[in-house]
Amino acid sequence: MQEVNTRHLIIATAGHVDHGKSALVKALTGTDPDRLPEEKKRQITIDLGFAELNLEATNGDKIHAGIIDVPGHEDFVRNMIAGVGSIDLALFVVAADDGWMPQTEEHLQILNYLGVQHAVVALTKSDLGQIDMMTKQIRRQLGGTRFADSPIVPTSVRTGAGIEDLANTLAAQLATVEPQRDVGKPRLFVDRAFTLRGIGTVVTGTLTGGALRRGQQIILFPTNLEARIRTIQSHGQELEIAQPGMRTAINLPDIPVDQIKRGDVVTIRGLGTPGSTLVVLLEKSSRFDRENAAARPLKNGSSMCFHHGTSRAAARIALRENGCLQARQRQIAQLKLASPIFAFIGDRFVIRDSSEQRTIAGGVVLDPDGDKESLGSCLSPDTIDSLLCATIGRHGFAHRENLLSKSRFSADEISEALTRLQRDGEIILHQHIAADCEFWRKLRAQAIDLIDRTHKRNPECGGVDLNELRPALRIQQPKILEALVADLCGGDFVRKGSAIARTSHQPTLPAHVQPTEKKIREALSKKPFDPPSRKAIESDPQARQVARFLIENGELMEIAPDVLLLRENFERMKSRVTAFISTTGSATVSELREALGSSRRVMVPLLERLDREGITRRVGDRRRLR
Repeated sequence: MQEVNTRHLIIATAGHVDHGKSALVKALTGTDPDRLPEEKKRQITIDLGFAELNLEATNGDKIHAGIIDVPGHEDFVRNMIAGVGSIDLALFVVAADDGWMPQTEEHLQILNYLGVQHAVVALTKSDLGQIDMMTKQIRRQLGGTRFADSPIVPTSVRTGAGIEDLANTLAAQLATVEPQRDVGKPRLFVDRAFTLRGIGTVVTGTLTGGALRRGQQIILFPTNLEARIRTIQSHGQELEIAQPGMRTAINLPDIPVDQIKRGDVVTIRGLGTPGSTLVVLLEKSSRFDRENAAARPLKNGSSMCFHHGTSRAAARIALRENGCLQARQRQIAQLKLASPIFAFIGDRFVIRDSSEQRTIAGGVVLDPDGDKESLGSCLSPDTIDSLLCATIGRHGFAHRENLLSKSRFSADEISEALTRLQRDGEIILHQHIAADCEFWRKLRAQAIDLIDRTHKRNPECGGVDLNELRPALRIQQPKILEALVADLCGGDFVRKGSAIARTSHQPTLPAHVQPTEKKIREALSKKPFDPPSRKAIESDPQARQVARFLIENGELMEIAPDVLLLRENFERMKSRVTAFISTTGSATVSELREALGSSRRVMVPLLERLDREGITRRVGDRRRLR
């Protein structure tokens, strides 16, 4: 028995004002999408409307489609764009009595800019005739676009003709659409926010990129407000989990409704933060008539209105190549937004003029946290390997946990691609760092050269202090240094505390200070258990240098601030103390001082050290072995 699957998909209407979009949605679903009193009064759609359409594919799969009905009037194109940002199929509406009209054309360009791949054309008011002529006109207008072969279905809401054919055509087309992927990165672009008595704040939108669960902690961007989802619905049905491709309503009682607006994004922690500087690939349609003001070149430094998801923001353009963007051209540019947005690599957007009268361009986000360096990188947002190489290569390295977090690739896909690139010798992976091979080779060579020069210049040093190595290599990120040290220590180097050295390096004093070393050893050996004071030993800077070297290399023991012992003498004193107490059972400081021929200045700190090391313990004024 064949398993029946349910596919969750989104349809949006498109087309000129008064071509019958809302009436067609009502005929298909039984729901009137015009919900505002002003819409009823004026008999035009002003804002977004919503309906539910349940279909069955020829293979038996259930298709649960949410329909977004968008306004066709030129004054409300901004609302239309907010409705078509995350759709699977466009229901393109053209009336038989009007044919192809200005908003029909503008909506087509918007769908093209947003990368919508599938469409069904409904030729409405077919009872008025002219079906063949209008079908040819539509086919001619769609020529050269990705909708050139889209089915055209004559319909009449007045007579009911063609409505069933349209539903069947939609089912057939939607059956070929790949369902939206769950990559563990949910984003719900808010298109409505309202409050219900006894429930609190509710937001609705189209869910993409990942699932949301009842009880899940979310964050609202760009306000950074956090809340827990109390309940989830889709078209009035209570859900435990909302899947990508669903029209979704979530109850967020912890956030006041006046702190949420259309354009906000509901998401989860760990996917990055909103940004106000983007690097994008801009394109200007080839379909503009020369007389159309929207066909004018887009100049460097121009101000415009940027539409993304359900949000819009004022923006200024900086083209990578100065000059302007002409019709039929594409160019990389940097956009500076007046307010931050939560965009991903590969997201589509639309550009309208600053007065929001005309749609003038569109494009795709290449870098949602764009800087001047990324302007020089022409990225392919659809290819994970090239994206990773370009992202890592921009600065020479990247933190693995942050790599492509703002992209449409899952964590597993990113991890697999990193492993593949390392295997192919294109990148280096060390701990939490992914690095460009050439960058890492140079950084490693610089570190080795610095260590070797330090060994040669200061042979008495045990190695290069890591606090000195980091600024010398101009490393800003601590994790880069950690990965570099781990890499070096996997070969011919060793970490000694806060320093790194070659494994073969044995610290030695320079020849010109070796007589001072001999003098210090002799002074400490004349009375091995009661040596001269440290002040007497370190009588000059050179003697202090030698003493520090001997202490760092463990040949000299610092028993107290003013007491130094050669290591062999310390070990001898420790053995003598242990032997004496073992014989007597216990001993005082004075008894041990006399037995060893030492002094109270030396014996008191020595015994305190043996106490700390767990060799002896103090009981009153006597010492016993532990």
